[in-house]
Amino acid sequence: MKNSSIKFYWEDTLFEMLSSRAIFLPETKELLICDIHLGKAEYFQQNGIPLTNNSDENNFARIKRIVKKYNPEKLIILGDLFHSKYSIDKNLKKKVEDLPELLNTNIELVLGNHDIGCKIKNLKVFDIRKTKNITLSHEPINLVDKKTFNICGHYHPKLYLKNNGDKLSFRCFAMDMKKNTLYMPAFGDLTGGYPCEKSFKKWAIISEKEILEV
Repeated sequence: MKNSSIKFYWEDTLFEMLSSRAIFLPETKELLICDIHLGKAEYFQQNGIPLTNNSDENNFARIKRIVKKYNPEKLIILGDLFHSKYSIDKNLKKKVEDLPELLNTNIELVLGNHDIGCKIKNLKVFDIRKTKNITLSHEPINLVDKKTFNICGHYHPKLYLKNNGDKLSFRCFAMDMKKNTLYMPAFGDLTGGYPCEKSFKKWAIISEKEILEV
């Protein structure tokens, strides 16, 4: 039987990792995503690399689907909402600023390195965000308190699985057990990935409808 989500606890906090590349916190009704990199195709086009523009439309559609399904009180984006301040045109800016009203939920942005200089309305912006015993950040932080958990993005974790001689690459959630850090997969379609450390605990995203512990 295929699983579209995997649940686990940190201390007394329940998390639900979703095959749609998100995390849902049922107690606080917060939905977490990261590394969307809106405007990436346009940025590459400006630099002479031809890419199609449909990735952003697909990203918006997927955001709408998971918000409709989980009905969160807050959508929290853990950095790199945009790819660059130079790739934000008026149309993209309006779509993002209209999202809170369209989704009927509050949207917060924990700033990522690609968001520097990107000015946007209707989103609350943080450098680091805390909820209960969880620290939300874009890049991992070294926590002194071992009873605090860090959820972050930035690294776009992926892993490799072998099947009948083929080596397949999948996005994944990856947990550094020693540092109490959970790395989220990049939400954006037009994003690459970096292989995880072998010591990390991993959950592979096989498809938008299946997540698998490996």
